[in-house]
Parts: sequence; structure tokens; C-alpha cells
Amino acid sequence: MMKKLLVFLFLILVIAVFALQFQPVKQTVAAVITKPTYLNKGGATIKERVKVPNNYKRVVYDSTSFQYYIRHQNLKNYGAKVINYDGEPYFYQLGHLGVLDIDVPSNGLQQCADALIRLRSEYLWETNQKSKIGFEFTSGHYCSWNKYAEGYRPKVNGNKVTFHKTASSNHSKINFYNYLNLIYTYSGTMSLNNELKEITSIKDLKIGDMLIVGGFPGHVIMIADIVENEAGERRFLLIQGNTPAQSIHLLKNLDDTSISPWYKLQLNSEISVPGFTFTNSKFVRFIDE
Repeated sequence: MMKKLLVFLFLILVIAVFALQFQPVKQTVAAVITKPTYLNKGGATIKERVKVPNNYKRVVYDSTSFQYYIRHQNLKNYGAKVINYDGEPYFYQLGHLGVLDIDVPSNGLQQCADALIRLRSEYLWETNQKSKIGFEFTSGHYCSWNKYAEGYRPKVNGNKVTFHKTASSNHSKINFYNYLNLIYTYSGTMSLNNELKEITSIKDLKIGDMLIVGGFPGHVIMIADIVENEAGERRFLLIQGNTPAQSIHLLKNLDDTSISPWYKLQLNSEISVPGFTFTNSKFVRFIDE
């Protein structure tokens, strides 16, 4: 009997330790009691799904911009679950109020940084800016879509990377996704943290900018919408991918349910999102934005 009791207590301890890594106690309670004032369940895009707070207006962007592209991302029907790459629901379903209508490759590679790389790359592809598609590996070596399409492939030896023409030219969309799988393999939060331009003023933040901590593991989330009032105060919507690879989703604000899903963001501060806490916030921007 004592042995069974010890086994039971051990299992409870393991579950508790695992759960605390994802902040479930506080966040589960907050998620259950949250009734988002700004939710429009019938909204089919990020912009339509979330209403603007009183006395705020959405910041205006050109219709051809990356900012407009992100704000108008299509969402699955309200209530859609966050799904892992293997087709199974993610264990925690209380931290989001929208799931982007973007597939999750079954290879498990499209994790947090990769999901945002995917969004950026799809935008450049769709707006015929393919020459701008390129990212650094964690080693610092730059890998462009143009070179990949021409048949150049990396040879990786430790931290040394060289590129050699070993394949025929292929500029197809299918090969574009092969390229992204390569980027997902050798890039991540650390490479984005090192490569991208840092934004040093909240006033300068734009949709598409990212809150990041580089590391193994690190994490990164993207600003999906911004509103501003006459006093210049701003509120932000956030989206994220995650590990394991899963649906990109629009986040609730479980730390301040009175304004959820909008967030107040500050530089060099602690910012908590469902599943992760950034202890010293840093924002970066894709080059050419």
C-alpha cells in the first residue's frame, strides 16, 4: 500500500513540475474567467476578430505592406483548436481566441521562429519580392531563396558552412517549401535575435515586429495589430507559433483580462504570454521593413 502511495505521489510531483513550466495554474484560472469584451466570434481575419477599444483607432498601413498582410490574415472559425504537427490538439487550449488558417507541416520543423519566418516568406513570395527571401543560419551564414532555387545547397561541417551547386534550378512553390524546411532546420530564435534590427522605442513598433529572446530554447512572438489613442497610448495584438510545431494562433492577455486580447507593451520589461514569460523584452524587425 505504501509503495502504491509513493508511486502516486511521484506521479503528482512530475505532473506539477511539467505544468509549472507552462504557467498553467495562474493562466488556467485567468482563461476560465476571461470574457473578452473585444471579441467578435464571427470575425474571419485578425482585424475582424478583435474590436478596437473605446477612444482608440487602428494605426493605418498601406494595403501592399507587410503590416496590412498580417492584420488581414485569415482565421479559422471561432473555437478552432491549436493543432500540433502530428494532427493532435495541443494540450493547452485556453490561451488563444483565433487560429490562423495556415497549415502546419507534418515534419515538426515549423516551430516558434519558423512560423514567423513562414509568414514573412509567404508575404514576399505573394508580392513578387522573392529576391528578398533569405535568412541567416545560427552560424551566421546567409541562405537566400534565389541561390537555393538555382540549385545551391549548404554543406555544413560544425560551424563552417559552404554552398555548392548540387541540384538543378527549380523556382517552383513546392521547392520554395523545401527551402523553408532547410531554413527551419538551421535558423531559429538565436539567428533572428542576432540578424535582425532592434527597435528601441515603443512608438516605433509596427505590426510584424517581434518580441524575442534568443536561445536554446528561446521564444519569439509577432505583433499582429496596433491601436492608438489621441494621447499616443498604444495597445497590441500578438500571435505566436510554438514548440512542438503547431498552429499559429492569436493570443489572449491572461495577465490583464480587462483589456484582453490587447496588450500594453514596454521595453526592457517582463511580458507574459500564454506559455512563456519574456523577462527583459526586446523587439526586432525583419530587414527592409
